[in-house]
Amino acid sequence: MTPATPLSPGSKAPDFELPATPDQTVSLLELRGQPVILAFYPEDWSPVCSDQMALYQELLPEFRTFNAALVGISVDGIWCHLAFARDRNLRFPLLADFEPKGEVARAYQVYRAKEGTSERALYVIDAGGIVRWSYVSPVGLNPGADGILRALESLEEKGS
Repeated sequence: MTPATPLSPGSKAPDFELPATPDQTVSLLELRGQPVILAFYPEDWSPVCSDQMALYQELLPEFRTFNAALVGISVDGIWCHLAFARDRNLRFPLLADFEPKGEVARAYQVYRAKEGTSERALYVIDAGGIVRWSYVSPVGLNPGADGILRALESLEEKGS
């Protein structure tokens, strides 16, 4: 299967608003003014997704030194996200791209229609809402955080 082609650097990041809990949403617009890391992942509970999200939890203090907000996004529902976050001790929002299924993943060109999930895709968006870095990893591989950290360092050097 050919990997997805994510939105390229310089693209305007599509706005979205997704549920983080049954009564709270998170929108890209409300995160404007700071760098934002979007971590699209196929599904809660899979071994690779569990490892990837645990790594990002460990690196959360480092992401915050760049004033960056981290958001995980998958097509799982809110209750699944809440159980997964509690079980894995995740302290960043996991957003439910559940209904209409994959709408945000589609907007970011990382929806896997055949599987009904998203790619394992990463975006770093600058304070003004412009994609500065994007990457699609093979679904079975944890992409780590080196690319995210390099993109955040680059943003800081450019002063944006």
